[in-house]
Amino acid sequence: MTKRNGLSKDLKALLFLIAFIALFCVFAIPMGLGNALNTLMNTAYELLIGTVFKIMAIAVIAGALSNLLTDFGVVGLLNKLLSPLMKPLFGMPGASALGIVSTYLSDNPAILTLVDNKQFRRYFKAYQVPALTNLGTAFGMGLIVTSFTLSLGSKLGGRVWLAAVCGNLGAVVGAIISTRMMLLFMRRHFDREAPALPDEEIEADEQKKAEKPKGFLHVLTALLEGGENGVKMGLGIIPGVLIICTLVLMLTNGPAASGTYTGAAFEGIGLLPWLAGKLSAVLKPLFGFSSGEALAVPATALGSAGAALGIIDRYAEAGLISVGDLSVFTAICMCWSGYLSTHVSMMDVLGCRRHTGKAIISHTVGGLFAGIAAHWLFELMQLLL
Repeated sequence: MTKRNGLSKDLKALLFLIAFIALFCVFAIPMGLGNALNTLMNTAYELLIGTVFKIMAIAVIAGALSNLLTDFGVVGLLNKLLSPLMKPLFGMPGASALGIVSTYLSDNPAILTLVDNKQFRRYFKAYQVPALTNLGTAFGMGLIVTSFTLSLGSKLGGRVWLAAVCGNLGAVVGAIISTRMMLLFMRRHFDREAPALPDEEIEADEQKKAEKPKGFLHVLTALLEGGENGVKMGLGIIPGVLIICTLVLMLTNGPAASGTYTGAAFEGIGLLPWLAGKLSAVLKPLFGFSSGEALAVPATALGSAGAALGIIDRYAEAGLISVGDLSVFTAICMCWSGYLSTHVSMMDVLGCRRHTGKAIISHTVGGLFAGIAAHWLFELMQLLL
């Protein structure tokens, strides 16, 4: 038995080594070994400096504001007022609307600081907490994406406002589907009546809240405590963002503008857009794209919505996309918003790492339906207006 176990371990190690070398060759052969390693390190560094610290700053501000809102009962009020809307649509309590607002105004991880707040978490059941990753991601960078869409009016015509509206509505459709799918998965793993926060923790938190100073000191304490939680969240997502996002970006992006590899940050082999092109016979009719090149945008949005916006700008300059395409881009860039790069780290911070695959599957489906809904909504509105 010992010998058999030893052989099994050796075989496992050998298979892993073969798979690891094969994955490394995928990058090293087209890019060159030196360039692949330099791009790997440079991309991780740029993500740390330009992305992670920005997310941490967002998390600190969002944490401070969310703690202030919960301490003064605003979240409780929102839960009462918005539950009749949020429960039928998303299957979530009304308090989750605050997560939509926070991520729409900033980025996906902003919802983590809310979840870490016990005054917010008390309104949820245990099975609903993992679905907050899907709900928040579906609206991540919403304001940035919408503003970018509206800025293309000089290149694509005055009806970009209609593309922005239909894109946002499409993202809502995608959010509903993604969140509902995730809730269906989670009901199989959690007791539907189990609270996200046990009664004893709620009581302890209430006692802690009663002991806080009053007046201005209460405000200041709430802000500082919330900001401290934001720092913890920002640190918690570093491994996931640097590892997963680096890999996804290298699979998404192509060589430098010169067409050659230099080892600079954010270069890659363009595998995901290539795969999307192979599926163009299916995807193009669903989204109504005016050119095959447009498929590169949703493929890039899998890893980075910001990178996808850069592609949209170049395609608009070259006349490769229409206003109708823009509605689909808006929906997908908002709903997906680089979820392959952030879902792993977000689920890890929530303590739900084993359910990451289900969250990704749910959000993949939700993003596809977001694009389809935006396309047909735009076509319908074109006929009516």
